Amino acid sequence: MRYFLLSLLAVIPCVAHAADAQKIAAAIPEIDRLFADFQVDSRAPGLVYGIVADGRLVHVKGLGVQDLVHKRAVTPDSLFRIASMTKAFTALAILKLREEGKLGLDDLAETHVPEMRGWTYPTKDSPHIRIRDLLTHSAGLVDDNPWGDRQTPLPEADFTRMLQTGVPFSTTPGTRYEYSNFGYALLGRIIANVSGQPYRLYVEGELLAPLGMASSGYQVREWPVEQRAMGYRWEEGRWTVEPTMADGAFGAMGGLQTSANDYARWVAFLLSAWPARDDAEAGPVARASVRMLAQGSNFMGVAQRNGASGATACRQAAAYGFAMRVAQDCDLGLTLAHGGGYPGYGSHVMLMPDYGVGIFVFTNRTYNGGSGPAWDAAVALHKAGALIARTIPVSALLADGYAAAGRIYAAGDVLAARDRLAMNFLMDHDAAQWGKKIAAVKQEVGACASDAPIVATGALAGRFTWTCERGRVAGTILLAPTPDAQIQELSFTVRAP
Repeated sequence: MRYFLLSLLAVIPCVAHAADAQKIAAAIPEIDRLFADFQVDSRAPGLVYGIVADGRLVHVKGLGVQDLVHKRAVTPDSLFRIASMTKAFTALAILKLREEGKLGLDDLAETHVPEMRGWTYPTKDSPHIRIRDLLTHSAGLVDDNPWGDRQTPLPEADFTRMLQTGVPFSTTPGTRYEYSNFGYALLGRIIANVSGQPYRLYVEGELLAPLGMASSGYQVREWPVEQRAMGYRWEEGRWTVEPTMADGAFGAMGGLQTSANDYARWVAFLLSAWPARDDAEAGPVARASVRMLAQGSNFMGVAQRNGASGATACRQAAAYGFAMRVAQDCDLGLTLAHGGGYPGYGSHVMLMPDYGVGIFVFTNRTYNGGSGPAWDAAVALHKAGALIARTIPVSALLADGYAAAGRIYAAGDVLAARDRLAMNFLMDHDAAQWGKKIAAVKQEVGACASDAPIVATGALAGRFTWTCERGRVAGTILLAPTPDAQIQELSFTVRAP
């Protein structure tokens, strides 16, 4: 099996160290095996996957072939349709127009698509569809994956007539999550109407070009066939070539074609939005807008993690944000993910903003997404110790409050830092009660070295551990939302041996 390997391709300047390069390298053999096994087990003619960390494509590998006739090997420059992973580009285009003051997320969709104004809603008390509802798949439109995937080349004039006729609703808008490709086609029409240019030209010009994604676009035949991965379906024991669908009215829901090298620039750009900071903006969309992809979530549920560890891992709290499935994972922290299923193609991306790491995979077999190995690869990085959470800087206010906590413990009296106590502090427990609590801790562990660094959990909160004469004390501190940020809560707990 032929493959192409490339490492350490810089794409976006590093924001802050959040991954251990040596430990990532140590995990690569296992991760390569995960994707190689997936390619064989899923009968994918070709596959490419990449790992982005700290603004760079640190590992990318192609397996198999772009096409079954000429047997061209998959490389990081091979072009794949990424199906519904396109939706994040559509969502960010909407957020860019919002940033420019040209639309609002709570605008009624019919404000920008006049053909919707005569629609019949399912109940008399139905709210009309907002842009926000379309982004989060809660517009009341029916789940339409089998139908929607084939609508990409629909002419704009036919889509206009469909809008003028109206569509049946599945549910009342704003009451349930239901995945709608039609809804994202509507977002594409909104982008075109608001920007004054076709959807594809707006995204290509305002997002792809500034990020240097020169090999990416919607009209796939603009690129030579030698560079493109052909899409295949495995049916009745043989391969069938899927038809190449031209760009059309539904391109906004799944029509983008890209390469691993180009897509890594997109992943690095998204991840660079975390953490919030004072640096100058460097992208085509503001960092605050990018972070909104993780917002807008509604209809929260619990779910198993994708991949082999899913059956035994703790369950995730998950919901659909703006073109991203947003979940909190007990091992991986905040995750943003999306799959892509399309005639001839399958794909998956998962981002871990807490660590500045993203993993993606493209294949050229129908609906062959690769979510399992992508998440297994993330777990492998976690087990290898390669994921390092970004540290929160200790603010001057927190450092001052922490110093006061040290004075309080040393004196055995909260009044030793009376000027640093918020108005609620002595109302919750008076000075005498505090004296008894501190005395009990001191009797057990003795004096403590209170100069250990505090770990900030926010600009006004933190936790600490002190080494003492006969053990250790763990503590937390929370400051009040006042200009001088006095202490509103403080704890000292003896750590078990």
